[in-house]
Amino acid sequence: MLTDLSAERQAWLELMLLDGVGPRFFQRLRSHAVSPSDFMAADLSALADLGVPPAVLASLRCWRAGDSVLRERLALALDWQQQDGCHLLFLDDADYPPLLASISDPPPLLFVRGRIEVLHDPQIAMVGTRHPSPLGAETARQFAREFCRAGLTVTSGMALGVDGACHQGVLDAGGQTVAVWGTGLERCYPRRHRKLAEAIVDAGGALVSELWPDSEPHPAQFPRRNRIISGLSLGTLVVEASLNSGSLITARMALEQNREVFAMPGSIHNVQARGCHRLLREGACLVEQVQDVLDALKIPLATALEAAEKPVTDAPDSPLWRWLGFDPVSPDWLAQHSGLGMSEVLQQLLELELAGQVLVAAGGYCRRQP
Repeated sequence: MLTDLSAERQAWLELMLLDGVGPRFFQRLRSHAVSPSDFMAADLSALADLGVPPAVLASLRCWRAGDSVLRERLALALDWQQQDGCHLLFLDDADYPPLLASISDPPPLLFVRGRIEVLHDPQIAMVGTRHPSPLGAETARQFAREFCRAGLTVTSGMALGVDGACHQGVLDAGGQTVAVWGTGLERCYPRRHRKLAEAIVDAGGALVSELWPDSEPHPAQFPRRNRIISGLSLGTLVVEASLNSGSLITARMALEQNREVFAMPGSIHNVQARGCHRLLREGACLVEQVQDVLDALKIPLATALEAAEKPVTDAPDSPLWRWLGFDPVSPDWLAQHSGLGMSEVLQQLLELELAGQVLVAAGGYCRRQP
């Protein structure tokens, strides 16, 4: 947990308070190698000449004039991150989840409550309607439990219906789950999920938002949340969804992020299945059992889980170890899913091979059998 922020990190927070500053604006600054502190101290006329939008300039003037509302909001974030289990993750932090950092518009700042380590675990997004059929809700819980037992972390949006069933299914299996909010982390939405949110944190999972802690629910914020759900995950599974479901937005974003999209078929008489049927017609992977997802993602988790159930005191201190199982995977696959550069992946593999902990096999690298 951070207790004090550097001047650069505080400038980062100040920048994110300004009207008109979002992920794409921030990416534009990074592409021009402009740091937050440089921007906050820059001459306004020079910024105008660079094409900075008037709304951003006006907000920056207010900040420099000592605007009380902006100062209070900065203090709120600083106070929030000093609470137990509360973290600020900046885009260039080592703890920032690499899969999310690789999308075109990653959040420059994440508010996280719980274990930040879980954000680096291999994740599957599970989403669906807020009004599932009884069978759809039970299927969501069952699949979430099985994903958990197979070694995947389930990520969802903590909405009513399918999302809540998925989170609960993981908790029932004694696992960790990630809930991405479309509100600030001090504004649980829906309110009836307060106990669920606390249970997620208590079980070692995490609550995540890119919004200021006191942000209230607003319709425009939930599509932004959806890109984080898919961005954190190797793939997105839609359980039940109508044709106008927000889950289809999450699926579309997963495709844009070059991630796998999965959908469950349902009855032709179930309106909550029609969104899934559209996804299947458009090329989503049909899912009837958990193994369908594991096979498509080529994740050797089932056998790795057996080893994970044994004492892991001798597990290598390598960032690749969690991605290696007893089925061979290629260095390219490891680089894509671990977020490490190819040279680092090859160096790590060489060290593990020399230590006798991995084998070179046809198709790639795998753990040595115990």
